[in-house]
Amino acid sequence: MSLSRRDLFKRAGFVGTTLGAGFRGVRPASADVAFDSEPPAVRVAGRDVSIAIEPVGRSTTRISIVPVENRVAGEVANDGALVESARRGPVARVSRLGDPVTIASGDSRVYISPNPLTIRIDDPTGRTIQRLTIDSESAAVDFLLGDGPILGLGEGGPQFDRRGSIDRMRSGQGGYRLRTHGGRVPIPWLIGTKGWGMFIHQPYGTFDLSREPGRFSPKDAASGLPIDVFVVASAEPGRILEEYATITGFPELPPLWSLGYQQSHRTLADRDEILGIARTFREKKLPCDALIYLGTGFCPSGWNTGHGSFIFNKSLFPDPNAMIDRLHALHFHVVPHIVIRSKTLRGTVADRFDAAHPRDEEVASYWNEHRPALAAGFDGWWPDEGDPLDVASRLARIRMYSEGSRLDRPDVRPFALHRNGAPGMARYAPFLWSGDVHSTWETLKTHVPIAINTSLSGIPYWGTDTGGFIPTKELTGELYVRWFQFSAFCPSFRSHGRTWKLRLPWGWNTGELGPDEIRPNGDAANPDPSELRNAEVEPICRKFLELRYRMLPYLYSVVHECYKTGIPIIRALWVRYPDDPVAVARGDEFLWGPSVLVAPVTEKGAISRRVYLPRGGWYDYWTDERVEGGREIDRKVDLTMIPLYISSGSIVPLGPVKQYVDEPIDEPLTLAIYPGADGEFLLYEDDGKTFGYQTGDWTGIRIRWNDAGRELSLALAEGSRLRPPARRVFRVRTAPSTETREVVFTGKPVTVVW
Repeated sequence: MSLSRRDLFKRAGFVGTTLGAGFRGVRPASADVAFDSEPPAVRVAGRDVSIAIEPVGRSTTRISIVPVENRVAGEVANDGALVESARRGPVARVSRLGDPVTIASGDSRVYISPNPLTIRIDDPTGRTIQRLTIDSESAAVDFLLGDGPILGLGEGGPQFDRRGSIDRMRSGQGGYRLRTHGGRVPIPWLIGTKGWGMFIHQPYGTFDLSREPGRFSPKDAASGLPIDVFVVASAEPGRILEEYATITGFPELPPLWSLGYQQSHRTLADRDEILGIARTFREKKLPCDALIYLGTGFCPSGWNTGHGSFIFNKSLFPDPNAMIDRLHALHFHVVPHIVIRSKTLRGTVADRFDAAHPRDEEVASYWNEHRPALAAGFDGWWPDEGDPLDVASRLARIRMYSEGSRLDRPDVRPFALHRNGAPGMARYAPFLWSGDVHSTWETLKTHVPIAINTSLSGIPYWGTDTGGFIPTKELTGELYVRWFQFSAFCPSFRSHGRTWKLRLPWGWNTGELGPDEIRPNGDAANPDPSELRNAEVEPICRKFLELRYRMLPYLYSVVHECYKTGIPIIRALWVRYPDDPVAVARGDEFLWGPSVLVAPVTEKGAISRRVYLPRGGWYDYWTDERVEGGREIDRKVDLTMIPLYISSGSIVPLGPVKQYVDEPIDEPLTLAIYPGADGEFLLYEDDGKTFGYQTGDWTGIRIRWNDAGRELSLALAEGSRLRPPARRVFRVRTAPSTETREVVFTGKPVTVVW
């Protein structure tokens, strides 16, 4: 039946822009529209609403359902989570709906139908990616779970597959089983491993994944609007993660030193102890880049005079500038702990103080209180607590520590280690740790999938209190070593906890417990005294410290890849093997970058570790033995190692052992080639300190391996330049051979045949 233009509007009852959209009933958004009375208004939670459809990125559709007042559609409040530059503007707005309508949004097609209000998103092949059904009374949103594990949702909560859980998305250490699962950083970003992602930007509420369809329920109907949902349609895991980064922001690069080892301190005796510990690291040649000091309050003698104070404790830092200068002279970065005092933070460091609000609620004023201590020479911050902060305040604090540091040091990359977070935090390169967990084997085991889900949720720089924060009788040298090995493959490699001298690499063989910090708290207890003469711990810690520093060229290149693509450092096997259902379901192992499979040992007394190797060839890192994948294997282990496997076709750059990341060592990098498939790797370098890389001051060497021809080629990446030295010598070996061959690179393409 032919319909007139007027009939089209009466049937569809919506107004839309004409940005390349192909859908029925188009009318330019700039035109005044008097809706006919025939199509009924769309209503949710007792209010008239308008539905905006907007393409974002390459594969994402944004659906915004906002209240309409006096025929004017409202807006989604800006809480800082979204990258506004990614917006293209809606291709359609629907406020009256008779018959179903069809809207083209980027590569997807959106179908909207009434009674109940249903929005379906199909990909270009016609496959339904997601179907949202909105309850007209409660504003709850039902959505498809589909097949396969459901990942994401931030840090903490039930692990690994989120399917089957009901998550109220409570933030902080009271969110879910602190003892084993750590603090909760709820990120309303779901990944369906069968090819979709969904970010519910607003409102805030509960996810019920125990049913099909899943349901998202706002706190109540009054807070149910606006509804702002982003749906990603892609069968490629990398694209899904890139789209989320497009929505909320790509990770910024942290300073290179923050990827080295960080040693935390608690109760301190005096300044001599502070300097003595620093000297011991250097004398023992145990690599370390940062020394972190707790504040007074959580311990009786910390760096400052009390919670929230920026005044130095004179018994420890009688001459703060000189003390920090001495630590800098030993090539340590110095980071203090600080406890936030406010339950709300608003504004930015660039704002003027608003006298109408309490001083410690204004970001600009609160940051000014940090500045005198920063001027003494601190290199970063460890902001603790913040559980009561709302989402916008949590993000405001994270932003403050990034932008505030740049007020005084405009070209120095900032560092801050947080306990709470929010969507959009990656833009400010914050580190996150999992909170005050207990020292148990169950905690260590649980933190492997937590690492994966946190990383998939736009929080790439993550780690734990190595060894667990609250000691129990399970804290032994064995547990500490296993945790240390896991931490060596976390982006944040830091040791911290009560009875803190056992967190020193040499602390398990002194015969002394150090300050007794046990408080009555369930199973909290000091380790057995028989554990305090364990000579095995220090050499194993040394082994993994040295391994971490040798792998820094690989790690920093992977961090750069994260910065460019949004794909995190710790990766679920799903990221590379989405069509392998066994790999997708494994949450007890992970990929560290594109090439290294890490299988932490989390069982007490383990003599073997069952590892799943996806299809293709794999090389045992420790022996270079080649193993065919697509199956489970049992790898024998002892206390000195954990299973590490490198996939065929990998190119892994390794540097010399350094005591700190900037130590000048005139020794070439080694390129380890693992044959059996073609491979490619971008070796990334910059100064590791400034923002010069943003204006072209970086080196990218694109390394390719042609397996059939056994050819290795090196070329300068587009947009980069060869930073000094202008003549690079690489030692190249092809596994399993231990022999190396020198390859010289001067910036011009070079190919070598083996």
